Amino acid sequence: MPTWAVTYDAAIVLPQWLIDFINAGSLEDLSDRRKSDAALQWDDIAPLFQNFNANYKGRTYAIPLDGDFHIIYYRTDLLQKAGLTPPGTWDDYLAIAKRFHGKDLNGDGTSDYGSCIEKRPKEFSASILGSFVAPFLQSQGTAQGIFFDPDTMKPLVNNPGFARALEIYKKTMDYGVPDDQNLSQAKARELFLSGRCAMTLDWGDVGTLAIAPASKVINKVGAFITPGTTQVLDQKTGKLVTCDKFTCPYAIDGVNHAPYAAYGGWVGVVAAKTAPAVKDSAYSFLSYMGQSAQSNIDVTLGETGFNPYRISQFENANPWIKAGMSPEAANSYLGAIGVSLNSSNMVVDLKIPHNQQYIEALDAIRADFLANKITKEQAMQQIEQKWEQITNTVGTKSQRAAYRTSLGLTP
Repeated sequence: MPTWAVTYDAAIVLPQWLIDFINAGSLEDLSDRRKSDAALQWDDIAPLFQNFNANYKGRTYAIPLDGDFHIIYYRTDLLQKAGLTPPGTWDDYLAIAKRFHGKDLNGDGTSDYGSCIEKRPKEFSASILGSFVAPFLQSQGTAQGIFFDPDTMKPLVNNPGFARALEIYKKTMDYGVPDDQNLSQAKARELFLSGRCAMTLDWGDVGTLAIAPASKVINKVGAFITPGTTQVLDQKTGKLVTCDKFTCPYAIDGVNHAPYAAYGGWVGVVAAKTAPAVKDSAYSFLSYMGQSAQSNIDVTLGETGFNPYRISQFENANPWIKAGMSPEAANSYLGAIGVSLNSSNMVVDLKIPHNQQYIEALDAIRADFLANKITKEQAMQQIEQKWEQITNTVGTKSQRAAYRTSLGLTP
């Protein structure tokens, strides 16, 4: 049983961890409480966050408090002055980053950066890589997935699509800060919010942090669905193919976008070992946090780390305008989130037993690749080998069933 489940009565955790906690018998089943809790307004929570963040095999084990997936942020003033539109593809992203790199972007007389994307090891950088990989590997909808072949559990990491994503990912370093491979999330956000970066890739936090009093880019920030690609991996042939109505049925203007619900968003859980009366109190507190009256405030404040996850929160810009966003900034922010959330090609994060082992292995090999310790080919081979080793150790059959369930497929 996890240490927290012995020490605490309730906790806020990442949804990928739920399956390990459930298998260990650590979590209270909240299904009956949730169903009788009208104040929670469960149906107002977007289906993605119900299904991926809170439910498992038809039962509810968590209360969503946050909605997480990646979006692109860009300086609206810079792009407008240059006559540019937000990056539709990753190639567009590189071109825009190159355009602004080395220029003074905040008027302080110092050269600034085209792209500020966190890459520091042992933080959240492995998930950032996922947004580069996603549009190359998934084009047929959420059930296709980007991590494994759902039929064989062969890792989808040693192929031309993954290779091209690694190339683009590494190329962003040409337009980033010195020692870009060690840029932390906190520093990347600080640079963007101080006006020193033309673009960044991050979660929903940046949209609200950009209107905090210390921000130098208040109402100069636009948001956009993560860039896509015009070529995708044909998983049957193992080759990159051009997007058409068959290979990319969800494409927007010929571009395959695959917004990545990295981590998915924080959730509240109750420990199974807790006394019945304490379970009731713990659930009541989590419900209070998740109800509209409180969450509608929390998601507009950058310091909470909570991003919108209720349907009603995407449909009404007034709370964000009240918080300090201009109508244009609010509509851009909510629009990017809405387009991503409503995408039939949304990528769900890895939610299988021991998922953290896979991510830690990916992160370490990714870091070696950026540091030029290994080649692109070696990186893909090492990830494949390490992931296969983990799967074989845990059990291929059970991991396949868990992965398919996470994609909405029959086990």
